Amino acid sequence: MSLRLGDIAPNFQAKTSIGDIDFYEYLGDSWGVLFSHPADYTPVCTTELGKTAQLKDEFAKRNVKVLALSVDSLSKHEGWIKDINETQNADVTFPIIADEDRKVSDLYDMIHPNASETFTVRSLFVIGPDKKVKLTITYPASTGRNFHEVLRVIDSLQLTAKYSVATPANWQDGEDVIVTAAIKTEDIPEKFPKGHKIIKPYLRTTPQPNK
Repeated sequence: MSLRLGDIAPNFQAKTSIGDIDFYEYLGDSWGVLFSHPADYTPVCTTELGKTAQLKDEFAKRNVKVLALSVDSLSKHEGWIKDINETQNADVTFPIIADEDRKVSDLYDMIHPNASETFTVRSLFVIGPDKKVKLTITYPASTGRNFHEVLRVIDSLQLTAKYSVATPANWQDGEDVIVTAAIKTEDIPEKFPKGHKIIKPYLRTTPQPNK
């Protein structure tokens, strides 16, 4: 059964390119991004891991730890990382799980039999410090992910976890946000002293509260 939003992300132990890890221990109090790849030495995956490595400081700034997964072996991972670093002008330091027995893939429902019986699709999970699933995205093997969108969503998740706001379509960090319906209009000035706009009774906006 696939994981749904709000479910507890299962813990696991795995061999990775940086050594054996316990998933929960690796995350600690951080946010996590766990994402899968169909196989090593594949072109789209090579660009994805390179882009993730290039965004290392952006993930760190948001207190996010990243883990990748492939069903190939550690020895393949080691050679592949060299290729990624060389071709993508990157330095891959985050762990890549060697999920040869498909244990983690099955735990997170990363193999979709109608797409492939053996390879994982491009699944991505954002996991909060409470170990709950906050976001799931699934791409087909042929389509590379947009990691700037992943960062944008994490900004929204972290903001909305702390304040009674939601983020509108195409929102970027620093832009106005939506006041949630749970807040009465008469209570907005006290809760959001930067000001607000009433576009419709159900659509109220305010400057981003933590900027």
